[in-house]
Parts: sequence; C-alpha cells; structure tokens
Amino acid sequence: MQEPNAKNAKKKGAKKKLRDPIPENFESLEAAAEFWDTHALTDYRDEFHEVKDIKIDLIPRQVRVENELATRIGRLARQHGVSSETLMTLWLQQKLSETLKRDKRRQHVYSKRAGASQYA
Repeated sequence: MQEPNAKNAKKKGAKKKLRDPIPENFESLEAAAEFWDTHALTDYRDEFHEVKDIKIDLIPRQVRVENELATRIGRLARQHGVSSETLMTLWLQQKLSETLKRDKRRQHVYSKRAGASQYA
C-alpha cells in the first residue's frame, strides 16, 4: 500500500492532459455537435466566461405538419435531447445555408458564362 504523501506527489507531478483546441469557427452545426460529442465541456472550463444579458429575438410562427411527421420529429428530437422546435430550427438554418451557398455558386457560374459569351 502506498503512503498518502507518495500518492499526492504523483498527482502534483502529473502532466496536464493534452486537449484539442476549440475551433474558432465550426463549419456547420453538425461539426460543432461532433466536436462536443467527442470532447468534455469540463476540460475547457478555463476557456469560458460568464455571459450576462443576452437577447434572442424569436418570432412565434405556426407551421402545419402532418401528424406522422410531427411524431417522427418529436421522437428524433427527444433522442437528441432537444425540443421539436429547436430541431426544426436547426434543420431550417442548415437548409437555408446550403441553399444560399448553392445559389451563390450557380450565380457565379452563370456570371462567368455570360462574361465569356460577351467576348466570343
């Protein structure tokens, strides 16, 4: 059996656990979720600070959804530990972002084509 002092000496001399840095910007909500699914928030406690007086503007909207679809969304939301509204908001944000990026690429391609035909 080790003496208590020897045990404490090992703890004091132990190296600090290496950890991955928190990315400055996550590429997507999925990337953020994947990072935090594989990393413990408590390992990064020293990198966070208290935030006071935050304001989030939410506008209540009603969206009609088929009963079976609502049931499936609710089930999936519970599995992920969020509300149905939160899950649907995340999906809408993701889809909007994807659509805007796709439209921007298309616009860029069309403008290149138009520019090329002007000089032909």
